[in-house]
Amino acid sequence: MAKNKNKLATPKPGVPSQRYLDIAEIKEDVVVMKDGTIRAVLLVSSINFALKSVDEQNAIVQAYMQFLNGLEFPIQVVIQSRRMNIDDYLLKLREAEKEQKNDLLRRQIGDYIDYVKQLVDLGEIMQKRFYVVVPLNPATDQQKGFFSRLGEILTPSVAIRLSEERFRKNKELLMLRVNQVLSGLQSMSLNAAMLDTQSLIELYYTVYNPELFEAQRMSDVSKLQLEG
Repeated sequence: MAKNKNKLATPKPGVPSQRYLDIAEIKEDVVVMKDGTIRAVLLVSSINFALKSVDEQNAIVQAYMQFLNGLEFPIQVVIQSRRMNIDDYLLKLREAEKEQKNDLLRRQIGDYIDYVKQLVDLGEIMQKRFYVVVPLNPATDQQKGFFSRLGEILTPSVAIRLSEERFRKNKELLMLRVNQVLSGLQSMSLNAAMLDTQSLIELYYTVYNPELFEAQRMSDVSKLQLEG
């Protein structure tokens, strides 16, 4: 019987999973891609457009048009649906339950904890988060020789790591774009904040491992051992 040649490639034993990702590294609140581009990610609030008055809606639309027309670079808007996590909230309730000396109130807190857990589990309540990705594609070095380019192909995660000086320069240019996007979002009454390194790692961790994230929470980034 002929073997099926159309099987999906599987990672080889001993090969780090990072080799199969588009991300080379995350440092100083910036995502560095293997192709040399860098990214900043903004977490953006939402507004209920339908509840706004007609004048407010027109003002938001005009601000949105001016925001788009003022951009000289592409951006990416991402909407992420994530199952609502109430672990921290339940932990505080259980602490309050232990500290409560009144038996009746303690039982009521316990019943409330069970009710909230069942409500979230059975209802599968989802939480939506909105992100704006701001990219920067620095000019590539066209003077590299054949063996240098071949080395980048064979070991992209190592070759693409930017020098400290080049990274600083590119980050400054990226921050100019970030500030422009933040100003445009504020004109539409939207609050936005740039994700730090810990938040970026958690975000991409949930994207690549959605099921694992629910079962195993990440530790602080300072406690992680990253590949050199």
